[in-house]
Amino acid sequence: MLTFFKKIFTWWNRDTLGTSIETIFTGKFVGKDNFGNKYYQNKKGKRWVIYSGEIDSSKIPVEWYSWMHFTPNKIEKTHDLKKYEWQKPHQPNLTGTEKAYYPYKEKDVTKKRYKTWKE
Repeated sequence: MLTFFKKIFTWWNRDTLGTSIETIFTGKFVGKDNFGNKYYQNKKGKRWVIYSGEIDSSKIPVEWYSWMHFTPNKIEKTHDLKKYEWQKPHQPNLTGTEKAYYPYKEKDVTKKRYKTWKE
């Protein structure tokens, strides 16, 4: 019962009640990625994803991104992508956190990096 109310009132954390109903009645399961996200499609061609855990659109891997955006490529049917040793693992979107990247993070940003001509 708590899960039912949680789906209604906390729509920003998980899939909504409407998405769950559409997934049950019209959704055809297409596949699952290595993050646990599940991908669905209906007969009209609409595609959607049910995220595992927190909703973050950057959690969609490359092999599923093309499928979601109707971009044809070679791996669209199998959704298997050969990983190379130089490829880094996925990181979530870190914007607004302590680990977010911005230039000159370690340096003193209040110090001027140039000299004015009036000196």
